[in-house]
Amino acid sequence: MTYQSLTPDLLVAFEAIVGPAHVLTAQRAEVAATADAYHAYGHDHTEDLHFAPDAVLRPGTAAEVSQIMRLCHEGHVPVTARGAGTGLSGGALPIHKGVVLSMERFNKIIDIDERNLQATVEPGVITEAFQNAVKEKGLFYPPDPASKGSCFLGGNLSQSSGGPKAVKYGTTKDYVLNLQVVLPNGEIIWTGANTLKNATGYNLTQLMVGSEGTLGIITRVVFRLLPYPQQNILMLVPFRQEAQAAEAVSAVFRAGIIPSGMEFMEREAIAWSSDYLKIPLTLPDDITAHLLIELDGQDLDQLYKEAEQVYAVLESYDVGDILLADNATQKDELWRIRRNIGNAVRYNSVYKEEDTVVPRAELPTLLRGVKEIGRRYGFKSVCYGHAGDGNLHVNIIRGELSDEQWNVDLRRPISEIFELCVKLGGTISGEHGIGLVQKGYIGIALPDANLNLMRGIKQVFDPHSILNPGKIF
Repeated sequence: MTYQSLTPDLLVAFEAIVGPAHVLTAQRAEVAATADAYHAYGHDHTEDLHFAPDAVLRPGTAAEVSQIMRLCHEGHVPVTARGAGTGLSGGALPIHKGVVLSMERFNKIIDIDERNLQATVEPGVITEAFQNAVKEKGLFYPPDPASKGSCFLGGNLSQSSGGPKAVKYGTTKDYVLNLQVVLPNGEIIWTGANTLKNATGYNLTQLMVGSEGTLGIITRVVFRLLPYPQQNILMLVPFRQEAQAAEAVSAVFRAGIIPSGMEFMEREAIAWSSDYLKIPLTLPDDITAHLLIELDGQDLDQLYKEAEQVYAVLESYDVGDILLADNATQKDELWRIRRNIGNAVRYNSVYKEEDTVVPRAELPTLLRGVKEIGRRYGFKSVCYGHAGDGNLHVNIIRGELSDEQWNVDLRRPISEIFELCVKLGGTISGEHGIGLVQKGYIGIALPDANLNLMRGIKQVFDPHSILNPGKIF
């Protein structure tokens, strides 16, 4: 595909649409002493990759997005939509330059409908800010990715993000009722209806969720909400054998318990994070992994009964002293440690994060396989993740690996990890998406028939392939 460069006339047209203050180029950034801000739009949290756009546009309305897309469609100019830049698959990197369409001004909560347990919001709202706003009304929006304090709802929609609460409540896709979307040609549509049931034609809403910004630009969202669970219990369970920690996950579910959080952290993951946050945490020498288990609901007595059942399950395993968090501060510290593992790993080394996922009972086999592959190929990995979902984040640490080892030699072992996932009935991404860095591996998980259908859908929506080009396929 041949793309066109931005012309002076196009820049003038963009200024007329969004205003000069919301058009940023490399040259203007240097003059305005905002080079660092401009630079930030060319990278996310994926390794150390950087791709500078020709221009950054910051529209504030769907109509402005529509006008921009119409011009780019006619001019064959690539457009990459961007949220907060917290992605881990390179999905918001403008690898073909062109326009970065920043959604940061779409930051309004339009309405919280307490009667229907719904909310209408813009995609630039920070996830945690939205959660807090609905919590004030006694309502609950469960999806909670580790970056919830900074990531945008639009990015969550793009990847169908999950987080710890997904084990009980599901991922982002399970809470989307309707979307306002600007298509690549500038047309504005609503994909569904603000109803819990909808059997009217193809489900365009769910097609957009997880499409990684390749089919349209989301400008408004209608979410369904739940009543807020008022009580919770949190326990940190140390294991002397990390495989047993993985095995215990399925055993808890087989006992009839559905936790609201079931997180796996191997020793180095929890140690790096507690050190990074300067939160003291005693780790006995014989402990190799932890499970962080949360139970939530409305009845505290019932939760204690469930906790006793969890303890009974854990008696079958070689565990150390279980920590039952007894106050809100201690609970918050434990969750902060879990949520900051990615930041701690990033602080310690450049890394590649593989977002593997298998049926939860296969998690021990996956963990053993990852470690065995690492030994054969000579790399170190730090593993953690949403154990209740079978979702293991495998962080391959660069350390002293050479450029050749890092950029070329690791492709084979990463392929072997993904092949193992598929063999176990899983796939190569649970919540981070394919984006740029995983697209070379997608054929491991999906046959040509599937990929050709997806390419056909892309062609219908975006015949000039201007929207987030170079991703997924």
